Amino acid sequence: MKILAFAEQRDNQFKKVAFEVIKAARKVADEAQAELVALVVGSAVQGIAASLGGYGASRVVVVEDPNLALYSTTAYAKIIREVANKENADVVMLPATAMGKDVAPRVAVRLEAGLVADCTALTVEGGNLVATRPVYAGKALIETVVTSPRKVFTLRPNVFTSGMSNGASATVERVAITIGDGDLTSRVKEVAQSSGKLDVAEADIIVSGGRGLKGPENFVLIEELASVLGGAVGASRAVVDAGWRPHDEQVGQTGKTVSPSLYIAVAISGAIQHLAGMSSSKYIVAINKDKDAPIFQVADYGIVGDAFEIVPALTQEVRKLSGK
Repeated sequence: MKILAFAEQRDNQFKKVAFEVIKAARKVADEAQAELVALVVGSAVQGIAASLGGYGASRVVVVEDPNLALYSTTAYAKIIREVANKENADVVMLPATAMGKDVAPRVAVRLEAGLVADCTALTVEGGNLVATRPVYAGKALIETVVTSPRKVFTLRPNVFTSGMSNGASATVERVAITIGDGDLTSRVKEVAQSSGKLDVAEADIIVSGGRGLKGPENFVLIEELASVLGGAVGASRAVVDAGWRPHDEQVGQTGKTVSPSLYIAVAISGAIQHLAGMSSSKYIVAINKDKDAPIFQVADYGIVGDAFEIVPALTQEVRKLSGK
């Protein structure tokens, strides 16, 4: 078995999930006595590639092109396929981020490979790679074995821990792949994001607000609690659809799937679509005035009461403890 692990970067900096994918691939490679090769794609990214050695990659393939400064689904799919073919990789691993979810099916089609998306565990049993993933909006887990000769897996962020780098450097090999206009039929033109804003998909702590907050002006309560906890602000679909918060904060089946260490759901009833996006969080705290709200069925800790009283009091106590 040979594994090709895709390390996602943005603006020449690795996303946290890149290290998670490499570390998970290293673990599988060790269990299967397989070879691991990492892949970095972008513009002028060779300088950061060697750092993947600290997470288990002994060898990194780099594909650089000025046209790859911003993501192109067609170009990235072509590159991953060509590198997989060149390396004779049996397994391709990518993150289940927006980018990974977009490009993985295209890669799978080009490689005639089976695809298992949003994996929460990978183990080797009897020489087979067994993938665990949630189904039925997170109400159950299934174990899947791909029977095609080549296999593609996407890994849910914040589930596979990366740990700290051990400081090792990987061997870096630059591979030339020609990218023409025909490979750039679809590409990102511009990325706009709030300065210093944490991405909910990567945050270790998330405070999410729902429609029970009654209006966008009341999200200041969520922002203040998230700030003192060092976390990100999330939102339910109802809130985003109402225009109270941007779509990149939406958590749920039609938003982002998250797995933080701590998820605080404020005034969110817990519709099945929302639970599908956050039920794998390590600890879930629910704050809702309705004691029968479905969110309490998945919460580790629940507070029944008025969010407008509880959240400011909680924020004040956290400030006292943290000194912020």
